[in-house]
Amino acid sequence: MVRSRARTALTLVGLATVAAGGVLAVKEARRRADAGQSTPVDTSSRAQRSMAMAGIGAKAGGAYAVHRARRAFASAERQVFLDHQFELKTAESITEALGNMKGAMMKLGQMASYLDQGMPEHVRAALAELQANAPPMSGELAALVVREELGDDPESIFAEWDPQPIASASIGQVHRAITQEGQAVAVKVQYPGVREAIQADLDNAGLLFGAVGMLFPGLEPEPIVAELRTRLVEELDYNLEADNQRMFADFYRGHPFIHIPAVVDGLSTGRVLTTELADGVRFEAVLDWSPEERDLAAESIFRFVFGSLYRLHAFNGDPHPGNYLFHPGGRVTFLDFGLVKRFTTAEIEVLKRMVTAMVLDHDIPAYRSTIEEIGMLRPGAPFTDAEVEDYFGHFYDFVLRDEVATITSEYASETVRRFFDANGPYGPIMKAANVPPSFVIIQRINLGLYAIFGQLHATANWRRISEELWPFVAGPPSTELGRQAAAWTADHPG
Repeated sequence: MVRSRARTALTLVGLATVAAGGVLAVKEARRRADAGQSTPVDTSSRAQRSMAMAGIGAKAGGAYAVHRARRAFASAERQVFLDHQFELKTAESITEALGNMKGAMMKLGQMASYLDQGMPEHVRAALAELQANAPPMSGELAALVVREELGDDPESIFAEWDPQPIASASIGQVHRAITQEGQAVAVKVQYPGVREAIQADLDNAGLLFGAVGMLFPGLEPEPIVAELRTRLVEELDYNLEADNQRMFADFYRGHPFIHIPAVVDGLSTGRVLTTELADGVRFEAVLDWSPEERDLAAESIFRFVFGSLYRLHAFNGDPHPGNYLFHPGGRVTFLDFGLVKRFTTAEIEVLKRMVTAMVLDHDIPAYRSTIEEIGMLRPGAPFTDAEVEDYFGHFYDFVLRDEVATITSEYASETVRRFFDANGPYGPIMKAANVPPSFVIIQRINLGLYAIFGQLHATANWRRISEELWPFVAGPPSTELGRQAAAWTADHPG
């Protein structure tokens, strides 16, 4: 317990050191928004953000020192209470700081909110506010962006416009509206100044390297930062996001349980993205659904991710809980296509070779040869094939056997440890491994998607479902959703 508390404290202080911007209370930020006062992106220059980062880190470190002193003279029962209060207060402060900061650092907070399975629930709940409920900008500021991008006030462009956002995240916030033709739409408006803020973070390599190193010790940050730099810059361009969303929407049009909102072309620009308004419940509500419904939701996400990867050669690289809307029966609406990785045929062929060697043929020398070839493992590293299988086989564990398996929170936590725990039992081989640039975004499957499945306790025969989705196997439908998908595919051969 003490070790867990210390780890949580260090994670929180680590997050604090990468937070930037003026630290206001969440309540104050929301009060300003409710009063119509702007809550702009704070400090956009590299120097300002670095200075603020250092100040917040020092404040968090000082608070932890005071907490330790208080704890030393408290009873065991009082220590538990003090730990809880410290963790919650620090998490709330960091949540607000990252929320006001927007951009790259806020994305790290979003990842921590669902990735770190060792966090106490009250801490996770505070950070989870970053998934869809970060402090918003004022309605007037959003209207200014719409006016600049679409040429008139939103009340004139749209038949109806709601100035209160329905979601706010790292780069923009979403408003409900109705077009002049009577269509209900979601209008995503980019925060003024967020481009400059993200560029300041990206220009500050030390800040990003330190952030990744603090949260994920043991992993080489350079390839991760290089790939994230490319993807984050792309994410700022809503025209590119619209292209990505059209690609997915066209591919899945009419699908029985995968839904992608259509883009409204005439009302979308580089900083405003208008799409069909989708309904559904959020991830937190799904956690209270029956096991059968949770399994259907997980299966739908699984089929979308891996079906898109192997058939569309594209991966929507931001699988956090705020990007899904759920309906009973397995129907899921997928949101936010700003962070999309498109794979070449050669890159997909590498994935096929890895799956074939590890899962289908159980040929570990062939698997090792493949990952050495692409730079995932240093050639000649002093590990036996059995050690290579023990380490890398974990990532395929639930598809290795033809049986029903549950993806648990423990599995997700172990996956994270195998990437980042340099002092754990797999530290030596982890340090000899690397993440090739083309694999950086796809590792969000291991780090984000399985964390979500762990919370759902997702249960299925994942091997049979995977064989349906692997084109090099093309297995028969194994579930009801599989039969629905197969019927849809037969009607949509393209």
